[in-house]
Amino acid sequence: MKKFSQNIVAASLGAAFALGGFYAISNFQKKTTNVPVVVPESPKIQLSKTAVPALKNMPTFELAAKQTVNSVVHIKTIATKQIVHQQFDPFEDFFFGRPKKSPKQEISGSGSGVIISEDGYIATNNHVVEGAVKIEVTLNDKKTYNGRIVGTDPTTDLALIKIDEVNLPAIYYGNSDNLNIGEWVLAVGNPFNLTSTVTAGIVSAKGRNINILKEDYAIESFIQTDAAVNPGNSGGALVNQNGELIGINTAIASNTGSYTGYSFAVPVNMVKKIMGDLAKHGAVQRALLGIQIREINQELAEQNNTSNLEGIYVSKVMNESAAEDGGLKSGDIIRAINGVKVKSPSQLQEKVGQYRPGDIVNIEFEREGKLKNTALTLKNKLGTTESVKKEILFLGAHIGKISSKEKKELGIESGVKIGNLTHGKLLQQGVKKGFIITRINQKAIQSPDQLVNMLKTLKGGVLIEGIYPSGAKAYYGFGM
Repeated sequence: MKKFSQNIVAASLGAAFALGGFYAISNFQKKTTNVPVVVPESPKIQLSKTAVPALKNMPTFELAAKQTVNSVVHIKTIATKQIVHQQFDPFEDFFFGRPKKSPKQEISGSGSGVIISEDGYIATNNHVVEGAVKIEVTLNDKKTYNGRIVGTDPTTDLALIKIDEVNLPAIYYGNSDNLNIGEWVLAVGNPFNLTSTVTAGIVSAKGRNINILKEDYAIESFIQTDAAVNPGNSGGALVNQNGELIGINTAIASNTGSYTGYSFAVPVNMVKKIMGDLAKHGAVQRALLGIQIREINQELAEQNNTSNLEGIYVSKVMNESAAEDGGLKSGDIIRAINGVKVKSPSQLQEKVGQYRPGDIVNIEFEREGKLKNTALTLKNKLGTTESVKKEILFLGAHIGKISSKEKKELGIESGVKIGNLTHGKLLQQGVKKGFIITRINQKAIQSPDQLVNMLKTLKGGVLIEGIYPSGAKAYYGFGM
């Protein structure tokens, strides 16, 4: 019994301890689960001190658009085209003869222009006014004027026209040399006859050559942008955020004929020079170095033991040229002109295109690994430093002088050279650009003025003798 009683006491004490432990643990858990979970307060998000000013500095074009939209005009043109009959009725020819002149067809066109002086001078593209017999200029205030061509330059696709008005809102010139890739720009013009249209974009590239101008001595060093430009924008303004003109919109890269991503503009520094020449002389005073050039690639650089791929390789120096007079040689690498680095042929052409015959430029070049400098006196295409007169337009052809170099190479003593041809007698007879007229009715031709005066006085048949730059001789006959 004693042992049994002891077991009962031990069991009771164990049960008591167990119950006490269970109660203590349950009470602890209750206290723990009732403790509120404190979530740390999120730090307050504050805008940095530069955030608000940065928003204020976002590009805005309101002021630039307001300053330039009145300086851009809408140009409408009428040109005539001679209709060429493919086939004649032989019976009609026998009884009535062929018509003396083929009927003409009127062709209308449109584009844009930029007022560059208060007294009515307007810059535009050559292709906007080429062949125009009537030019109508409409200002942003809807006033309309008749325009006339002062001069054109197919080699840069620029033209200068004039209206009789004063106190016009002329645009301010900028500096295209200071233009940066990525900079915001505006294109202002009249696409699809929608007047006073403004689009925005950035400068995508500079010094771009797209091989669109098929002229001798052509200069292509376009500003490339992604501002939307469409047919009708040609000749309009490309401006910076200050409303300054930095280019004349000229072309688009497109497979459809409409804007698909990129547009191209002639840099304003070239525009200023061309417009000044056309206003003063009626013709561009084109300066030439007198060299043939190549762009430097890795292979050419290795052949010439240079690691610098920037610059322009001189492949040939022309006789009696500015380059020859200044000591440049084949194999030289031109690095800079008047302290401005040139990295591509288009940049070199653009820089030289800003000078005139007679101007002196400093050329920095590399020869056999050493940098050298020389001063060149630039010459015109005739090989002189004199101003070139405006070509005479007669019988549908631009007639100009020939150089002494051309005379020597072709073995002729005199003559005049045919430039661009429009519809007229010479084109109808098959005369092509570059033809040099040496004789008319067996009489030697010395100058454009002599040729025009002679043809104006001739009656009946005319026999033209001449030679092409290739050396091929040719003869053309027609009636006056």
